[in-house]
Amino acid sequence: MTVEFQVQATPNPNSIKINTNTTLFEGPKSTSLKSGEATDHPLASALIRIEGVDNIFGIRDFVTISKTPDADWDDILPQVEAAFNSVYA
Repeated sequence: MTVEFQVQATPNPNSIKINTNTTLFEGPKSTSLKSGEATDHPLASALIRIEGVDNIFGIRDFVTISKTPDADWDDILPQVEAAFNSVYA
C-alpha cells in the first residue's frame, strides 16, 4: 500500500507536520515518542530512529516531527520519505 503524504511547515522551524491520505495511527489515542524511546508501531519506530529527530507526535492521518535545533531538514526529510516507503511499500 503506497501512502501519499504532504510535508507542511509549522510556526516552529524545528517541527513539520506530515499529512497523509490514509490512517497511520489507529484509535482515538495519539502516539508521542521522544528520541531513544521504543515502540511497536513500524512508522513511529522508523521515524524516531532518524538522526536529528527529537520527538514525534502522531494521531490518525498525520504525524508531527520535531528535530533538534542543530539538525538540518535537508538531511532528515529524505530519511522520512525512505521510512514511509519502507513501511508502506
